[in-house]
Amino acid sequence: MKKALAFDIGGTKIYSTVVDESGSVIDEISKFNTPKSIDGIKKVLTEQIRKYENDVDIIAIATAGAVNNSNTAVIGSTGNLVQGYSSIDFQKLSSKRVFLENDANAAAWAEYKIGASKGTSVSVMLTLGTGVGGGIIINDRLLKGKSGAAGEMHFKMYSDKRRKCTCGSWDCFEIYASGTALKLDAEEVLGDSNVTTYDVIQGVNNNDSTMISILNRWQNDIINGIKGLVNIFDPDCVVLSGSMAQFTDTKHIEEEVNSDIVTTPTSIKIATAGNYAGMIGVSLLGLSEVSDNG
Repeated sequence: MKKALAFDIGGTKIYSTVVDESGSVIDEISKFNTPKSIDGIKKVLTEQIRKYENDVDIIAIATAGAVNNSNTAVIGSTGNLVQGYSSIDFQKLSSKRVFLENDANAAAWAEYKIGASKGTSVSVMLTLGTGVGGGIIINDRLLKGKSGAAGEMHFKMYSDKRRKCTCGSWDCFEIYASGTALKLDAEEVLGDSNVTTYDVIQGVNNNDSTMISILNRWQNDIINGIKGLVNIFDPDCVVLSGSMAQFTDTKHIEEEVNSDIVTTPTSIKIATAGNYAGMIGVSLLGLSEVSDNG
């Protein structure tokens, strides 16, 4: 059975393991703090590659930032990675093929192959964390767009410049549907810049009516964004993943979305591929390429 040495590169942590073509993690998970320099990141990758290179068929990297359509390079990195990250020539790190994919796209593929959207042909996955990631499967293919940057969740929610988004624009879906958004909701309602998302969730668990209304306000913005995505892509399901997904009410979201869309009903699901879905998804994508090329 073919195997991939998989990485997941984020702004704070780099994870690595070995994944086989069934999507099973077959080695221990290695975890590293993401270095603050390009050379440091390359060193972490190179040391792991040297350790496993002879025993795997491909190096598969799920990464923050947009990845080109040939899956060879990062074409747009994010603000939480070191400046110049997209200049790394990943192909020179190994004698084996180095296959890259955006981390949210990779996770969406894992859900499609072994997780919550398995058995569907059209799905949208939203990763609700500090920001919001997205991956879209259309007719059993990952939607990449003309350059590889499709699936970014930076469409407008409002037009009155209420909140500046991490992308530099105003009032994007991300700044209303993320963990950051929940904190901003709480700040606006309570007039307290020190309030945290933890405070909101703790209040909800204690049946605090104000905190419940804050959480509902946040979830309503998620619902409104999903309505637009469902009308555009007509998916079998929308999968919610990430640390903030656990605080959503999928049954309520599904009812609200389906009551106000022009397409046929969809389902809302919580991701099931696990914490390492990015590494699993990018491995399955990369190993498929290996199999296709013989």
